[in-house]
Amino acid sequence: MQTRSADGPRTRVAWAISLVLVAVTALVGAAPGAATATAPAAPPVPVLSWGPCTGDQGDGFECATALVPLDHRRPAGPTIPLAVTRRPAADPAHRTGVLLLHPGGPGNPGVDFARNSYDALPASLRDAFDVVGYDMRGVARSGQVECWNDQEYAAAVDSARGVPGPGALGTAVRQGLDFATACRQRSGDLVPFLGTGSNAKDIDLLRQALGEEVLSFYGRSFGSYVGTVYAAQFPQRVRAMVLDGAYDPRRYADLPYAYDTGQFVALDAAVGRFLDWCAREAAACGFGDGRPREAFEELKRALDADPVVTASGRPATGYTLAYRLMFNINSGKEVWPYLGEALRAAQARQTSFLLSPPSPASFDFLNVNTAVECADRVYPTSRLLLGTLVGAHVAAAPLLGPAIGLGPPTYDHNHAPTCAQWPAERPSRFEGSYRAAGSAPILVLGTTGDPDTPYQDAVALAGTLENGRLLTFAAEGHTGYNRSACISALVNDYLAHRALPARGTVCADEAPPGAFGRRATGVAADETREVIPALR
Repeated sequence: MQTRSADGPRTRVAWAISLVLVAVTALVGAAPGAATATAPAAPPVPVLSWGPCTGDQGDGFECATALVPLDHRRPAGPTIPLAVTRRPAADPAHRTGVLLLHPGGPGNPGVDFARNSYDALPASLRDAFDVVGYDMRGVARSGQVECWNDQEYAAAVDSARGVPGPGALGTAVRQGLDFATACRQRSGDLVPFLGTGSNAKDIDLLRQALGEEVLSFYGRSFGSYVGTVYAAQFPQRVRAMVLDGAYDPRRYADLPYAYDTGQFVALDAAVGRFLDWCAREAAACGFGDGRPREAFEELKRALDADPVVTASGRPATGYTLAYRLMFNINSGKEVWPYLGEALRAAQARQTSFLLSPPSPASFDFLNVNTAVECADRVYPTSRLLLGTLVGAHVAAAPLLGPAIGLGPPTYDHNHAPTCAQWPAERPSRFEGSYRAAGSAPILVLGTTGDPDTPYQDAVALAGTLENGRLLTFAAEGHTGYNRSACISALVNDYLAHRALPARGTVCADEAPPGAFGRRATGVAADETREVIPALR
């Protein structure tokens, strides 16, 4: 059956704001990077010399390094090394090809994603495919980007507040400029070339280096945008492609303020549904004594006024609480009881995973996250528009919007103050059609209650692709694969045999709150570690 999202007042307001933002952004305009006049010569195919991985875990993976052009307009120019890993098909006699796994972020290492996710794949895929992952340019082993250093990032997030006061917008704009300037100073040779257009070209060079005519691809969250751009540039090279937690690519890249509105509203709505569950199920949640929204606002203010000093000596404020909840709400209903428990612990000023300040590992992730999105997305440069629309985002998302939207440069939602002041050119940004005309059928996964990539994005992407097929997961949480037996069976059958689910298919088998006890994989989710969950 088909599902329909709730058409409540907040939803209508959000869509009204979104339409206004689309119109304003279109009027102001976003100057794209200069188009290339002539097609460059083909770059040399990398040579992969496979050997043991550093710190080999005895897991059957092998590693190599691929040299690809730093600037794909200059295929014979300077190169950048990409870390690549693979585990050969377990049944070579019935090998189908390569399955490339691409994590979200941007900022998560793909080498780790492939190795950490391998056991969650069914035997049918492990037998038939070489499972491959790579660290995309600018990430981890492939030339980690640094804009702010650890000390600068720590100072910024430690001084941020869950309930920002007057002047917070001005601070956010100044921090955005400082971050953008630091990117130019410390990683100026790399940041222009971090865009997804170049990343997709890297993938096609890896395909050739692996000796494959076509690829099978699973990308989640930001990885879905990478897959979309790859299919757009190389439609004939797609054997099968799953885009999970999908982006609306045109709004993301060309109408970023409008796209951000959807993200802010989706995040706040998901937190709101969790708090409403706490109000209905006070004993199971354990937070708020039947008034969880009020208790949450009071907790943010209390932590701002008197931060908890953590074991690292750094403060946990209301901003810390909002930042951690932004990531942990992605795990869906399964972890709601543990979020309630963690909020209660924070209220009692006890150890809680919601009171864990971003770490140096987080800063590596966040540097890339912001820099890649600024390379991909063109925000109008008007300061007036910046202030007006960031203010609109904050107003549309009262639970987390003020903390995230007016905080320092961190995750997706608050990149506008940095990207609107981005000093670098964007030669690696993709600017073509996203239709992927002539590709094999592409399976697009959307979760109706997704806090990070709103469901309507998946609907839009499936309609944008010439051969897109939408599969819906009626559930809370971010992405769908291996969070649902129904979704997973359909995805696995498609990847293995290219059998598409029927049009309009909806899976509604999300695990209820606390179904798996303390074995829940989503408890204390860490933004620096992406992994396909084990299906249970």
